Amino acid sequence: MSLSVPSTLAVNGAVFRIGIAAARFNEALVDGLLSRVIDGLMAAGVKESNIAVVRVPGSHEVPWAVNAFALGGECDCVIGLGVLIGGDTNHHELVGQSVSHAFQRVAIDSGIPVINGVVVVDSLAQAKARCVGKINRGAEFAAAALEMATLRRRFSQ
Repeated sequence: MSLSVPSTLAVNGAVFRIGIAAARFNEALVDGLLSRVIDGLMAAGVKESNIAVVRVPGSHEVPWAVNAFALGGECDCVIGLGVLIGGDTNHHELVGQSVSHAFQRVAIDSGIPVINGVVVVDSLAQAKARCVGKINRGAEFAAAALEMATLRRRFSQ
């Protein structure tokens, strides 16, 4: 994951409904991401009542919940959140790849944009920097969701 911050568009989110599926594993870090995502959405005008959040055990379960949101037809965009931290094996990379592929499949099959907010890092320090520190990935995920919700509505007309 790059340390570069993408440019963002100013989007009025007042009309959008956003689903968020968030893992409980590495809960404090995911809670930081979730808080920052919600702050970003609400700062853009998304009503709190139009933000639906579900929690699942871990990052590997997030795609199922993302799919449930997409199939429900209520959301303009869905965000999947989790944190995978490296250890003695490459398990975090394998789960990250699996989740990423699943998110893409859900997005393409359902026509609902899915934002991959599962942070895959090599260390706890990297995770803290991205979830609760100076690198505000949550705000980036919120901005991406708003932009994709805008595109979805444009292409649906």
